[in-house]
Amino acid sequence: MSITRYLPVFLIFTALSLPAEPAGAGNGPTIVATDILTAVVPLTGLAVAYFTDDIEGQKQWLRNTGVNQVLISALRLGFNETSLGERPNGNHYGFPSGHVAFVMSGATFLGERYGWKWGAPAYAAAAYVAYTRVEEDKHHWRDVIAAGALAYGVALMTVTPEHATYLAPVIGPNFLGLRWHRSF
Repeated sequence: MSITRYLPVFLIFTALSLPAEPAGAGNGPTIVATDILTAVVPLTGLAVAYFTDDIEGQKQWLRNTGVNQVLISALRLGFNETSLGERPNGNHYGFPSGHVAFVMSGATFLGERYGWKWGAPAYAAAAYVAYTRVEEDKHHWRDVIAAGALAYGVALMTVTPEHATYLAPVIGPNFLGLRWHRSF
């Protein structure tokens, strides 16, 4: 199964879940830079998986990003009519931050799947996006912290290291044992 079959549908869904405000509409260069970083970090994860022929990584990227976007979009819709939904600048859909969730899902994918050499710069970019969203009155701290924690949690459930080794107990009606699994 190739990820290219599902990528156009996913990109359309992602575009529909992003805010309707254009990147340059009254925003300074800092906001535009964080908008770019928000897309670059997750797409870097997909590019690494694709160009290293990591088919399982491509599937995990799609699963991680898809689950993250569905969850965050549902929460944003659910909280929009509450006090949590109001941003510091008065706009709607504040909780949780979609930008931070998207960039953090990519950062956690890179860190979990390919290690700290990919993860550390991606986490730094995610932290910069979160900080800028708060400093530019786009979100409250609670919005970015919740989004980052949710995206991190989703990635921990959907992404495994590239060369992972697992040891798990196996309990059956007449036996007790261990199962060892190594992905190559």
